[in-house]
Amino acid sequence: MKVINSHAHGSMDYAIAAFLFLSPSYFNLPDTTSVFTYVLAGLHLLLTVLTNYRLGLFKVIPFRVHGLIELVVAASLFGIAYYLGDVDGKLSQYFFASFGLALMLIWVLTDYKGTKTRGF
Repeated sequence: MKVINSHAHGSMDYAIAAFLFLSPSYFNLPDTTSVFTYVLAGLHLLLTVLTNYRLGLFKVIPFRVHGLIELVVAASLFGIAYYLGDVDGKLSQYFFASFGLALMLIWVLTDYKGTKTRGF
């Protein structure tokens, strides 16, 4: 059941970017994990502002493509979690595995097809 519309998803995207920007300091993440988290935050914010949905600023990327990118990122985060776990320890592994799971849940619950993507 798809319960998240494009407007709610856009709000979550900005919250996710803020969460990622704040996480290295808040969770005291190791250096390699912190750098990766900041890069991921910047890329997620860029994807958000370029997406063609209500809260997108430039509306270049179709919402369905946005969803496919998030699916690939969510799946990739599990592999990255284990890599960072070897490099920076269990905290990094748990952080990215949990974040990947949360992103996957948002992807499953979002209606990427049934929403209008143009205008307000």
